[in-house]
Amino acid sequence: MKVQRDGRNFTVEVTPDGEGLVSHAGSALLAQVADKTGLTRALSGSLAWMRERRAGHDPGRVVRDLAVMLADGGDCLADLGAVRDQAPLFGRVASDSTAFRVIDRIASAPGGLEAVSEAHARARERAWKLGVKPARMTIDLDATLLGAHSEKEGAAGNFKGGFGFHPMLAYLDETSEALGGQLRVGNAGANTAADQIQVAEQAIEQIPTEHVTDIEILLRVDSAGASHELLDWCRQGQIRYSVGYQLSEPVRAAIIALKEESWRPALDQDGSERDNGQVAEATHLLERSDWPEGSRFIVRRERPHPGAQLSFTDHDGHRFQVILTDQTDKDIATIERRHRARASVEDRIRADKDTGLQNLPFRDFQMNSVWLKLVLIAHDLIAWTQALLLTGELAKAEPKRLRYRLLHVAARLAFSGRQAKLRLAASWAWASDLAAAFAKLKALPAPAG
Repeated sequence: MKVQRDGRNFTVEVTPDGEGLVSHAGSALLAQVADKTGLTRALSGSLAWMRERRAGHDPGRVVRDLAVMLADGGDCLADLGAVRDQAPLFGRVASDSTAFRVIDRIASAPGGLEAVSEAHARARERAWKLGVKPARMTIDLDATLLGAHSEKEGAAGNFKGGFGFHPMLAYLDETSEALGGQLRVGNAGANTAADQIQVAEQAIEQIPTEHVTDIEILLRVDSAGASHELLDWCRQGQIRYSVGYQLSEPVRAAIIALKEESWRPALDQDGSERDNGQVAEATHLLERSDWPEGSRFIVRRERPHPGAQLSFTDHDGHRFQVILTDQTDKDIATIERRHRARASVEDRIRADKDTGLQNLPFRDFQMNSVWLKLVLIAHDLIAWTQALLLTGELAKAEPKRLRYRLLHVAARLAFSGRQAKLRLAASWAWASDLAAAFAKLKALPAPAG
């Protein structure tokens, strides 16, 4: 191996005899955020019934370590070794076989998965008290396709010709947190109202009780959400909705009938007017008696980008999108802009696929359902770490970039008497950010009790 220093080339001899070095030093933030938010303690309490002997591994701690491993970039049980091999940072970590048994017992026990979800909710309540709480709440529902490369229980062909699973997921837009998820067979429909309601109910259960009525909740879904069952559920739960709506013939006729003066400029996410895009309300031109009282139809039109092929639903060189909502804002451009921000859910799903969701590791369907829950916990460990400890670009970075810049950094762990110091390379561009994050972490109060 050759390296360069001060313009000179050096031949380096590589030997496996270093001491005091640790890798994945930044990932220790994730484990300690789990402790400071009370997640580790809540998991230990919820899964105490699984512990067979006092000297054995705490099942709650095993679940925490698995979530840390996934947040760190692992995607199978064997990757737990990356955490286990850093004992000075993460403590005693269970073997792969022990972790497998914990997942198996959670999957097979009645109420096992619900116990993990309850612990997750208690940690979220604590995280919100520490500063994660949003000013408003927008829940995004979406389904995604996961491929399977072997015969796994529940894997099936999907509408795109692939083979695998079709989970439904829910995220809180304002904080980027993962609120719920349901693993489904590959041929499950994207617009199955019963599944949408089940995942939406999971999301509501994750919100601390005192905030459910304190802050207005908006549910956003694409056109798969335009069902009477889902919108009636929203109305019964006093939840606002904003869903996509198909361009049927009556809808196209209503759009064409809109007067030109009905259109006004659409807005970008920063509130400025878009160069390409106008919005109008078509509620008065469409039959809405089948939908909940107060439903409105908002239309957006825009010119396709150069080279795009128009479809039969386009008119006069415009493309149209319609949303069905019961929001009462007078400014329809604000309503449309709020719905368009739903696109961020695709970023969160992509990030979770890079955090262990892409390939479900087990043959058993229920065990893969537990794995999905672990992915959601890992997602929140990253979200809470960013919200509580990081600033600037790092507070918004996707997991892959965060791992490169902070989580996977190597350091030297030095001991002197009863003092220990984690020494980061001064030349690493994000060393100060990581040191500041650890300082903020230390200042966070420990959970009571």
